[in-house]
Amino acid sequence: MEQLSIECNLRPEGINPRALRREGKLPAVLYGHQGAESVSLVVDAHAAGLLVRKASINNTLVDVSVPELPWSGKALLREVQTHPWKNKIHHISFFSVGAQESVEVVVPVHYTGTPKGVREAGGVLDVMVNELAIKCAPVSIPEVLEVDVTDLVVGDILHITDLKLPAGVEAVADASKAVAMIAAPSKPTEEDAAEEAAIAADA
Repeated sequence: MEQLSIECNLRPEGINPRALRREGKLPAVLYGHQGAESVSLVVDAHAAGLLVRKASINNTLVDVSVPELPWSGKALLREVQTHPWKNKIHHISFFSVGAQESVEVVVPVHYTGTPKGVREAGGVLDVMVNELAIKCAPVSIPEVLEVDVTDLVVGDILHITDLKLPAGVEAVADASKAVAMIAAPSKPTEEDAAEEAAIAADA
């Protein structure tokens, strides 16, 4: 995975965010680099746009540098605020993970394989969870969680506790929560039967 980076500057006190945006810059904030303290920053709007297109909120580590502090380190892209209707970025925030033993992030869940209940019994894979909140060390954040559903049969329900998570990764959500199930095939209605009979009669 490509390692992303961005350089920031300290934001002058009292400067109007609109004035920044007119200059092609955006207000930003860095949290976690010194305990509970935060620092107000300025980033280049174009660079921020490129970063947001490539990074996932609460999932992607970014190399952030603030030469004026001086400070540099790995941080999560924590929040992206956009204009209500222009879809332009208005503000971004970062959370430093360098001093954190573990962080909570949200990662996408990908289901792999064709369930046995779908192949052999015409069942339907019903997915309830497409992303999962997890807790792990900053260096162990997975890009995606792969879940193999090949062996599931009709009636099977997969819960968070059933997932085989990578070493050092822990689910934050309730372990009993269902993530996917194989639903029974829907029974044909009278209308479906009539339509099939009409097609057969015309054949």
